[in-house]
Amino acid sequence: MKPELMAPVGNFEMLQAAIDSGADAVYLGTETLNMRTFGSLNFSLKELKEVVNRAHENNVKVYLTINSIIYDHEELLVDSILKSAKEANIDAIICWDLMVLEKAKKLGFELHLSTQASVANYQSLKKYHELGFKRLVLARELDLEQIKSIKERIIKDNLDVEIECFVHGAMCIAVSGRCFMSQIAYNKSANRGECIQVCRRKYKVTDVEEGTELELENQFVMSPKDLCTMPIIDKLIDAGIDVFKIEGRARSPEYVRIVVESYRKAIDAYKKGLLTKKLKKDLIKRMERVYNRGFETGFYLGKPLHAWAGVYGSKATTRKVLLGKISNYYNKTGVAEVKLECEKIAKNDYYYIIGFTTGVIEGKLPELMVNDKKVKTAKKGDIVTFKSPKARVGDKFYKVVSVKDNKHLVQK
Repeated sequence: MKPELMAPVGNFEMLQAAIDSGADAVYLGTETLNMRTFGSLNFSLKELKEVVNRAHENNVKVYLTINSIIYDHEELLVDSILKSAKEANIDAIICWDLMVLEKAKKLGFELHLSTQASVANYQSLKKYHELGFKRLVLARELDLEQIKSIKERIIKDNLDVEIECFVHGAMCIAVSGRCFMSQIAYNKSANRGECIQVCRRKYKVTDVEEGTELELENQFVMSPKDLCTMPIIDKLIDAGIDVFKIEGRARSPEYVRIVVESYRKAIDAYKKGLLTKKLKKDLIKRMERVYNRGFETGFYLGKPLHAWAGVYGSKATTRKVLLGKISNYYNKTGVAEVKLECEKIAKNDYYYIIGFTTGVIEGKLPELMVNDKKVKTAKKGDIVTFKSPKARVGDKFYKVVSVKDNKHLVQK
C-alpha cells in the first residue's frame, strides 16, 4: 500500500508505539556506524532478532541504517553488523558507502540509498539504481515539482525503483545533514553520528577587528524549524512519492506515537476522500503537543527562507511529568494501579503509560480510586487505581502538563 509510512525507533518503547500507531515500516541503528550514535537511542546487535520478530508479527518491515562515514579499519565491524542483520532477518539496509553496498549485496539484502548521497537529479538516481539500490532517499533540498519530474521519468523508463522523502521532523542547516560544525567546535563529527547540535544555540555576529556587534532579529540563525508536511500531505501523495519518512530517532516514544498516528490518519483519510483542512489543522495541533521547534514545509514549496526556530529547544505545547510506575494491572477489570511518587493528579487529566512491551498508552483519566473510594484528586504517596488499556508492572506513568500555564492538561 502506497505510500509506505516509515517511523524512527531507538528502543522497544518507540518500536511498539510505531507498530500501534500504524507504521508500515521502522528504521533503526545499532550502536555504531550510523548517523545517530551520539545523544540517540540505538539497539544492540543482540536485540535485532527481537525487534524484527515483534515488527514482523505485526506486518511491519525493519530497515537498518549503516550510513555514517566508514574507514578501512572498520571493515570487520561492518561484516559483524551485516551478519547480525542477516541472522535477524532485517528487511533492508540503508547505506551509501560502496563498501557497505557490496557487502550487503553479496548477502542478498535489499538496498536503500541514504539521503547522505544527496541524490537530486534523475541521472544520479538511475546510476545508483544500476549499482543495486531498490529505493533512494532523495536529497532534502528538492522541491515538489523536481520530485514529480523525477517520478515521471522513473515511470516513463519503467524503472523498478522507489523514491523516499522526509515528511516530518528536524531540518538541518547543512546540505542533507553533512555538517562540520560539531567537528570544528568540539571534535565530534556529525558525519560519524556524533552531532551535538551546536547550530541550535544563540549566536551574535561580531566584527573581530572593531568589536562591533550586530543585533539580529532572531539569534537562532542556524536553527531551522522542524519539517511538517501535514498542510500539503495530499500534494505529496499526488506526486507519487513511494515512502513517507518521519525523522526522530533521538526523540521520545510519545513523539513517535502521536506523529505516526497523525500521518496515518491523514493518509487513510485522503484515500477515502475525507482529508479536510479541518482534519489537517487538528492533526497539526495534536503534533504540536510533542517535541518540535515550530513547523515549516521545508523545500517542498520552495526555499524555506526565514524558517528559523526562534527559540532554543522545543516549542511543544505539553510536557510529561513522571509520577510513578505501574505496580499492578488487573486484567479481568482492566484496572491499573500506581503509587504516586510525586505531585498530584486529577480526574480528566491526560496521561501516558510508557513501557518496553506496552509502547505508549495515551489517555484521559475517567475516574480515580484511592482505598476503593472515588476521588477527584490524588496526591503524592497515594496508591491510585483507574481504568486503562493493557499495561504492565514496571511501566512508567506520566501526567501530561500544559507548557503554557504549567497546569494539568484536561479535556475541555
